[in-house]
Amino acid sequence: MIIGVGIDVAEIDRFAASLERTPALLERLFVREELLLPSGERRGAASLAARFAAKEALAKALGAPGNLHWTDAEVYAESTGQPRLRVRGTVAARAAELGVRSWHLSLSHDAGVASAVVIAEG
Repeated sequence: MIIGVGIDVAEIDRFAASLERTPALLERLFVREELLLPSGERRGAASLAARFAAKEALAKALGAPGNLHWTDAEVYAESTGQPRLRVRGTVAARAAELGVRSWHLSLSHDAGVASAVVIAEG
C-alpha cells in the first residue's frame, strides 16, 4: 500500500550558488558519504541538487512534518547504480509512525534542473 508520494525539483545553478554562499549547508544537508563519489572525489552540483530534491520529496511523502533532520535521510547508490534511501532518527521515527516499510526513489538531472520522486510504501 502506498502511504505517501513526494516529488521535488531543484535548479542546479541556484543550488550551487547557495552552497558557494553558505558552505556550512553541506554539513547541514548531507552526510559525508553523500558528498563523495566512490573514487573519493566530491560530487558535483547536479548530483548534490538531486540528492537534496530527494530529501525534499521524502519529507513530502511523509506529510512534511517540520521536525525532520536533513542528515537523518541518506541517498546512496547500490552497486547497480540504483538510488536508494537510508533513514534514521527523526525520519525513521516518522516513517514508523506512518507504517512505512520500504522506499522507492528516482533521481534525474537535465537541462539545469535536478528532480526526485519518492514513494513510501507500507
